[in-house]
Amino acid sequence: MALDRKALDLCVDELSQDLSALSRRIHANPELCWQEHNASTWLGDCLERELGSGVERGLGGLATAFRARVGNGSPKIAILAEYDALPDIGHACGHNLIAGSAVGAFLALARQASALPGSVEIIGTPAEEGGGGKIKLLAAGVFEGVDAAMMFHPFDRDILAHSALCSMRIAMTYHGVPAHAAAAPFSGKSALTACLETFRLIDSQRVAFRDGVRVHGIVTNGGQAVNVIVEHAASEFTLRAQTSTELERVREIVLRCARGAAMACDVSVSFDEKLGYREMRNNLTMARRFGAALEALGRNARETDTRVGAGSTDMGDLSLHIPSIHPYLAICDEGESLCHEHRFADCAASDRGMSTMLIAAKALARTTLDLLEDPRLLGEVKGEFEATR
Repeated sequence: MALDRKALDLCVDELSQDLSALSRRIHANPELCWQEHNASTWLGDCLERELGSGVERGLGGLATAFRARVGNGSPKIAILAEYDALPDIGHACGHNLIAGSAVGAFLALARQASALPGSVEIIGTPAEEGGGGKIKLLAAGVFEGVDAAMMFHPFDRDILAHSALCSMRIAMTYHGVPAHAAAAPFSGKSALTACLETFRLIDSQRVAFRDGVRVHGIVTNGGQAVNVIVEHAASEFTLRAQTSTELERVREIVLRCARGAAMACDVSVSFDEKLGYREMRNNLTMARRFGAALEALGRNARETDTRVGAGSTDMGDLSLHIPSIHPYLAICDEGESLCHEHRFADCAASDRGMSTMLIAAKALARTTLDLLEDPRLLGEVKGEFEATR
């Protein structure tokens, strides 16, 4: 006998004040990746109070990761929480709302735990903003046996299956020769000139980039003294593309630009490369079921929207191993603000942000229950995943 979806909604409503207070508390105390000690503690404590049982902390060897479980056996569905913030602009990606929605969905299902035809996990995944917490948890075996994973992300519009770009970072260090900038500039070799020329050369190559490619960088060391020809300079670039193959092609272009700039300036350059995140493979079967849940809650979402650009997320890495969804829901008007802006951080603590968080919690809970109760649906989800691997 199917469990009552309205009972899930009612549970989220009953928890709404606590969920909003928890989300706003995390928002008011932003913590960078791997430093989310307060947020993970508050989330774990909230779960323990409601469940009356322990939460697994330090999950997968990560101090700020956690997990709680309800139900038994298979299928096993994971609802994911994020809670790290950004430097200077805090929760301008709305991770406080992601955390609140995951807790709300999980606790709604937990109240029907004895009747669940399977099991549900909430997994706290730290360090999405550059640390790749999900990747490390995946490598640690935390997702072993999970049949599907889901979360929502705040945005300026509702989208069921938006793309995410694969990414990597390249740090470049230039080594020149110092000299007095006024008395003998001809005796020096400027590392800064090579650094700046790298930016110009990369800009000249953008005409050769495929759609969706993004290359953006900053100067991390521009010199030591204004009256000295710069001996050491450094920059860092993030590269993004729609596929790993294109990302590798862009990587070669960027490295070639840096080497060319260094050669032209008669300095040397060294590289420190760090693989970022993989592209997002949205499971449309599951995304559409999430959309149906939203529609039942009075909210209609586009399946996709090509008008808006994409970023990167470690949910992409997970989506290549497990059927996954990462839908977006609006916490502001379309075009009003986007992630990583001060205005968006304000929206993540607003009443509208809290309202969207609660709707997301209900839709996540409904979708999870659909997957547990409907073997045919879960089979279609897995079939799509295998067909697109």
